[in-house]
Amino acid sequence: MSLIDELVEPDFLLAIFVALCVGATLMTLASLLSPSDTLAKRMKSIASERERLRQRQRTAQSAGSKPLRHQQRGYIKDIVEKLALSRWLSADDVRARLAVAGFRGPQAETAFLFSRLVAPQVFFAVAVAYTFGLAPEDMVLGKKIGILIVSLYLGIKAPEIYIKNISVKRQALMQRALPDALDLLLICIESGMSIEHAFRRVSMEIGMQSLPLAEEFALTTAELSYLPDRRSAYVNLAARTELDGVKQITTSLIQAEKYGTALGQALRVTAKEIRDQRMIEAEKKGAALPPKLTVPMIVFFLPVLIAVILGPAVLSAMKNL
Repeated sequence: MSLIDELVEPDFLLAIFVALCVGATLMTLASLLSPSDTLAKRMKSIASERERLRQRQRTAQSAGSKPLRHQQRGYIKDIVEKLALSRWLSADDVRARLAVAGFRGPQAETAFLFSRLVAPQVFFAVAVAYTFGLAPEDMVLGKKIGILIVSLYLGIKAPEIYIKNISVKRQALMQRALPDALDLLLICIESGMSIEHAFRRVSMEIGMQSLPLAEEFALTTAELSYLPDRRSAYVNLAARTELDGVKQITTSLIQAEKYGTALGQALRVTAKEIRDQRMIEAEKKGAALPPKLTVPMIVFFLPVLIAVILGPAVLSAMKNL
């Protein structure tokens, strides 16, 4: 028996699957037994990033040049620069999408561009190994070519799908905690705090409910401290989250900064609107539930109900006959 036949044996595949399940279970239990303070680590990283940004700004102003950027080293950066991936893969759009997903800095952009280069090759190599090594010998050539083309397309789209899924999950976490964050922000502002201290305090309090939102507020606090225009910090917050509620907040903050309007009342109205929108979304999901349950009830519940009701009568009739 060849090595390939041994690898595709059901017993061997079952053993591999059981080993993976056991390993995943042990890793999950180990992570539960030794929890890590993720919020504290992220807050510390944001604080260090704030100090680095301040230092770069001061260095740039003293040198009379543009702000300095962190120079990334390594073969991945060399490959990205030599192939000019940032040019034909639209680097500006990549930065915006990575920021929404929570990945920032040139390292994240370089890794994403490199993954877009490598992922199609990996998917294509796996497809070639399957079609010409593990696939049945009677598979037609057209089907093999189709598998290769589909794998190549999936390899191109895989990094984008991964970033999109992370962005959607992150936005859902922020959207769930946004009304409470607005209430806390309103309390801080009405108590006499400045907007920088209010954002910092809310980022510390909301971290247990939504870590991404706390991270964004902390980063906004850092930007408010070193950017020359507060409007830029508010616009960056809206661009990083891409949430309608955050856009309403930033609009209110910009108007209050420009025209001197009452910020507390604007935040109170915005928080109420976001809560109403969340209630409307919940009502929509509740109203859409009965039509979705119709088909499962007909397919699964109705046959069982008919069997329970008519079963005794059928058995009695069969016994009498």
